[in-house]
Amino acid sequence: MNEDQVKGVGEKVKGKINEGVGKATNEPAQEAKGDAQQAEGEVRKDVGDAKEDLKDATDDTAKP
Repeated sequence: MNEDQVKGVGEKVKGKINEGVGKATNEPAQEAKGDAQQAEGEVRKDVGDAKEDLKDATDDTAKP
């Protein structure tokens, strides 16, 4: 796992918590913040996945 993957998953977790708190306290702004954090985390994780896939593909082609 690379840094983007780890931070992406962390952001998704924070977003899920904020969404849950928003729902529990009936605060739409908090819930929306959580949704946005989850989306941001997913994008960052996807970027990390792409970097990892590229690295793996490069490593595979470099082997004799």
